[in-house]
Amino acid sequence: MQFDLVIVGGGLAGLSLACALRETRLKIALVETLPPPVRPAGWDARVYAITSINAEFLQRIGIWKHLDLSRIASIQAMHVFGDAGARLNFSAYETGLSELGWIVESSLMACELWENAKRQGNLTVFRGLAPVSLKTLADNAVLELNDRKTTLHAKLIVGADGRDSWIRKAAGLTAMDTPYGEMGLVANFECAEDHRHIARQWFRRDGVLAWLPLPGRRISIVWSTPEAHARELMSLPPEELSRRVAAAGEDKLGALTLITPPAAFPLRLMRVPESVAPRLALIGDAAHGIHPLSGHGINLGFQDARVLAERLIAAPEWEDIGGMRLLNSYRRARKEETLLMQTATHLLHRLFHETLPGIKTLRNVGMSLTNRLPWLKDLLIRYAAGAL
Repeated sequence: MQFDLVIVGGGLAGLSLACALRETRLKIALVETLPPPVRPAGWDARVYAITSINAEFLQRIGIWKHLDLSRIASIQAMHVFGDAGARLNFSAYETGLSELGWIVESSLMACELWENAKRQGNLTVFRGLAPVSLKTLADNAVLELNDRKTTLHAKLIVGADGRDSWIRKAAGLTAMDTPYGEMGLVANFECAEDHRHIARQWFRRDGVLAWLPLPGRRISIVWSTPEAHARELMSLPPEELSRRVAAAGEDKLGALTLITPPAAFPLRLMRVPESVAPRLALIGDAAHGIHPLSGHGINLGFQDARVLAERLIAAPEWEDIGGMRLLNSYRRARKEETLLMQTATHLLHRLFHETLPGIKTLRNVGMSLTNRLPWLKDLLIRYAAGAL
């Protein structure tokens, strides 16, 4: 079967790319091994902090307006606490923004993206199948699926198949992993006091703890902590886990009550020096991995999809969309932001884990100094929100 574009991976990045190309002349295939996403009975423990620029992208591709707004919370302020009394406050109002971002459940976005994809006229979905062979030829790429009877030909293959990307490995693109020896523990809680749409983050001796506002008196937490500590927290009864999370957050919102089972996932930095090759491009987690303390993982993936879609839409009919001119343009456009976010997040993680004499004082003085410089805070928050 002949296509212009084959997207391997039906996660958030892959589906958003497909939806961004809805109105184009391109004939698109999407290959996904897993069944369609479903909404959990209660609240999804996996949430994302979506920046304003990515909310605009999701609006533009027809997703945001269909999301259930009663399940989305805005971030109006962020309070960051150091490990020796330092504090750094960010405010949407003071920065001149309507919000710093939005907290959205992963499954909420995934289900709406999937519903849009099902109605897309130029998209053919191959569910329950996986690639087993990739060949790159002069004029197209050939992808064989594991039913041994489906072979897809395309000008361009896009790997959106996650951190352990089969496409990346099949193309011979190198991924350099740096394990953090940590896990990210996620769970949702009801809280006794109103969070007032404030996101909170603590840099602690046992890791980084983030409290993210959900609608009503609810929060979602991400606790990036050493593996042994994460497994200990996972084993606690709900009442004790609630007490430990509340105490770690200085009881800022009073008593907490666990409302979703905790889950945990290993954390690692992943650098992919080359995100393109002839007739192939990587997006999302297939192209990069980042520590969750910045909250920018999926935001990088959505921007990958946006930039690649813009390059494909702008390409004249005569241009080979799998050629290196277009692909190098995409690579250059995404390299700076990805490298900056990965480096800044990694150095921040190292800084708050360093035990050399004087470092603790230095990092807390740095936070306090930044908090006294409105122009610097404004610059930082506008960059993080995508407003620069």
